[in-house]
Amino acid sequence: MFGDGDTAPRVVEDYRGVIQILSDGTIVRSDPAVLRPPERFPDVPGVKWEDVVYDAAHGLKLRVYRSAAAGDAGKLPVLVYFHSGGFCLGTFEQPNFHSGCLRLASELPAVVLSADYRLGPEHRLPAAIDDAAAALSWLRGQAALGAGAHHPWLAESADFTKVFVAGESSGANMSHHVAVRRGSGQLALHPLRVAGHVLLTPFFGGAERTAAEAEPPAGALFTPEMSDALWRLSLPAGATRDHPAASPFGPDSPCLEPVAFPPVLVVSAGCDILHERVLRYAARLEGMGKPVELAVLEGQEHAFFSRQPWGEGASELIRVMKSFVHNGDCAGCN
Repeated sequence: MFGDGDTAPRVVEDYRGVIQILSDGTIVRSDPAVLRPPERFPDVPGVKWEDVVYDAAHGLKLRVYRSAAAGDAGKLPVLVYFHSGGFCLGTFEQPNFHSGCLRLASELPAVVLSADYRLGPEHRLPAAIDDAAAALSWLRGQAALGAGAHHPWLAESADFTKVFVAGESSGANMSHHVAVRRGSGQLALHPLRVAGHVLLTPFFGGAERTAAEAEPPAGALFTPEMSDALWRLSLPAGATRDHPAASPFGPDSPCLEPVAFPPVLVVSAGCDILHERVLRYAARLEGMGKPVELAVLEGQEHAFFSRQPWGEGASELIRVMKSFVHNGDCAGCN
């Protein structure tokens, strides 16, 4: 109840009715299940998973997936994976995220670590990027223990010399920033050997619109309005889309010329409004002499892997990732 002269707090920011910020600073969250794919996903026999705390101070966990193939193939590559959600939504427990990681563990195959991270607007950037670094630091600690690693699956099955840092959308953005921190000496990961990064339809931004952002195609599933709202909810208050967390080549972003990158697989979706921005990112890195592999999946939308983890696009993606993980060059590995 509000007394005479009082007014109820009004909504000053709204993301699809799921996240609202009120004028008094209150953050209201509704059930995000309404935004998730409605279908049920098939089980993947032979893949086990277990949840592990990687940052007790923030109550953050990751889910470790191990395929039965680990017993036959010996040590497997490690894929550290960060889910999509625009830095504001999601958890590794979501059925679509979980199902995608089951496929990756089984079909690459690899030991997959799917990590949760703090979300905006409660925890604005760079919180999520800090959490990504913390997850890698936790894994570094496991690698240092070798056969005595706290998690037996890692001790038995993980090849710590072949670690890939992957993510979709916001998770791909986080993979980029982990690469920059590691390559500039801000994140020590020895004895881990980072063999590559995988960026799936990365969520990047910039104050200046690309052509597709200025005039998005009709029926786009991810729109400029959605993108803008997520940046307002996740970036530091008052920051623009040129903030370094959003724009890898913005006016205040670090120079990437001297940064040592391992091989990077960049996957763009032909129907994504961010497609042009992603192509520019890959071209800029390649122009600096970084080892970049670009894959464009025509007919796919932004974050297509989590939207349809068993769709044709996801199957093609896994073929591309499998080639990169198992056959790619390892120049520049940590």
